[in-house]
Amino acid sequence: MGKIDKGVKCSIPSCKGEAIRSIAASKVTAAGMKVNTKRRAYLCRTHYKDFKKATRKDRTLEKWRQQGSL
Repeated sequence: MGKIDKGVKCSIPSCKGEAIRSIAASKVTAAGMKVNTKRRAYLCRTHYKDFKKATRKDRTLEKWRQQGSL
């Protein structure tokens, strides 16, 4: 049973939502979001959606790099 199952709150300041995902805090800050923690960032549904939108270009470029090396 992890922290998400126990009901941890979102790591974004001024957000009180229930977390659904745990992501490395460095990736979240690289996406331009502020986080209260230094190791793991717990994101609620709306902030996780914002994180995915912010990192869409990076994820597609990484996918293309992986396909080119095969």
